[in-house]
Formats: sequence, C-alpha cells, structure tokens
Amino acid sequence: MATAHTLTHPDLHLDSLDNLWFQVSGTLCNIACDHCFISCSPVNHSFEIMSLEEVRDYLEQSVELGVKEYYFTGGEPFINKQMLEILELTLTYGPATVLSNGMLITEKRAKRLQEIEAASQYSLEMRISMDGYTEEMNDAIRGKGVFKKAMAGTKLLYEHGFLPIITITKTWQDHEDEEVMNGFVRVLKEHGYERPRLKILPSLKIGKEIARTNGYDKYEYITSEMLEGYDCSQLICSNSRVATNRGVVVCPILLESPTAYMGKTLKESTKSYNLSEQACYTCYLYGSICTNATMGSKEVLKSGHRAD
Repeated sequence: MATAHTLTHPDLHLDSLDNLWFQVSGTLCNIACDHCFISCSPVNHSFEIMSLEEVRDYLEQSVELGVKEYYFTGGEPFINKQMLEILELTLTYGPATVLSNGMLITEKRAKRLQEIEAASQYSLEMRISMDGYTEEMNDAIRGKGVFKKAMAGTKLLYEHGFLPIITITKTWQDHEDEEVMNGFVRVLKEHGYERPRLKILPSLKIGKEIARTNGYDKYEYITSEMLEGYDCSQLICSNSRVATNRGVVVCPILLESPTAYMGKTLKESTKSYNLSEQACYTCYLYGSICTNATMGSKEVLKSGHRAD
C-alpha cells in the first residue's frame, strides 16, 4: 500500500478570489475549546489582532481582484476592540460574515451591529458556534458557563433583526443526528430564537482535536486521482484566501501549517497550492465547510428572512 511519502498530491489553482477571510483576532480567543483545529486560546499569540488599517489595506487590494464577500474569524473576532469599525468599513465593499462564539454580544453591541447593517446596501451575517443543545453537552467541549452566554448572545442578535447561523461541529454518532438536530431547534426556540438556522460541520482532526480523536488515519490524503471528475470549486482554496497580521495564508483551516503561507499581498497569494495537508481530505469529503455556501447532504441550513 502506498504511504503518505509516496503519494502524489495535486496542485490546486485559484479559480477566482471570491471570498476574503480576515484572521481579525489572530489566534486569541476568550475560551479554549477541546476541538479547536488551530488551538486558539486567551494565550495563543501565534497570530495577533489585526488593526483597522491592516484590514483597510487588504480591502483595497481585494477590489482589483474581484472579491465578492468577506469573512471574519479568529479566535473570537469581538476580542478586537476595532471590530465594529472594521465591519462598518467592510460593508462599504461587500457583504460580510462574522464567525463568533456569541459570548461577547452585549445589548449595546447588538444594537450597533443592527445600525451598521441598516446603513449598508450589503448584508451582515452572524454565525454563532455551539457544540451542544444543553449545558452539559456544550460546556464539556467549550468550557464551563459558555452555553448560557452563547445563548444570551444569540437571543440578543435575534432581537436586533439578525438570524444567526448556529454552527455545530459534529462530535456525536450518526445514529444521534435526529435527536441532536431536534434538540437544538427546541432549545433555541425556548431561548427566544423562533426560526433557527443550523449548519453542521465535520471535525477537523488537527490542533487540539488530535488529542480528542487521535487525528487523521495515515491514508487520509488527497491524491491526483481523487480530483478526476471532482468539482474543485467545493474546496475553499479554489476561491478564497485569508489575510492575517503576518501576511496571507491559503485557508482558515491551515492557518498554523508551514505550507499555508502564500505571500504578503493578495496578488502574491493567487498562486497554486499543493493539497498535501491531511485537513484537505476533510474539505474533499464535505465540500464548502467554511463559507455560508451549502455542503450538500451533510449540511442542515434552515434559512429565512424576518419580516419586522
């Protein structure tokens, strides 16, 4: 049997830079989840918080390259004290999505987010990460007290006109799918979120997740043969790049990989990327796991629009 050392890993070219991500809080987070694929925490300074001016520079670069949508991640984006100003600026360029744990959403912040979106011709999406529909289930992975604060933040966003997408990393068995999905819908409604939107994500077996699942098996790599007839637009590196305080990396999943660095500018980052990392295998199996795009049969996303 071929080993990882004898496999030929394909290069994937950038079809178009449709989505630009910002590692806006670096690897700093207010919590330290047991399954975090880049091991974010309150003390991880591998990547630092981006300034408004750093974001502005990449936004300007993005215009020439035709970027259509912007995503903000971390860590926890709202650790960045300039996050509201960053969003206000970004929404003059295009639609934006924030990936948050919801714990730092206050009444004042939710109101300001509502005002910022109302003043823009572009949409602002909020994604809130949870890993259980009970305190016991969620906090076992995310830490004590996280569930209550995330639910409170979700409720505030809903009350201020948002329909936050609840993203849930699958940590349960397949036979529990229906129970878990029904549980989330029920509990979210009990907390005032009347029209829940859910997105299920596969686990990425790198970072802290290695300790929880033992990581990838030795055969889990992408080969050139596997891409024959495959829709490569499903792979995030075919249409996205990530701006950080240290330059541009290929995708938000491989942030800390030595292979991920693509250059200082967006133009430099448009070169092809060799799919040699095992986390690429998860993207191959499940498709668009990072963006708001659909993920085929593996995603449950119930969307709608409020009529206030």
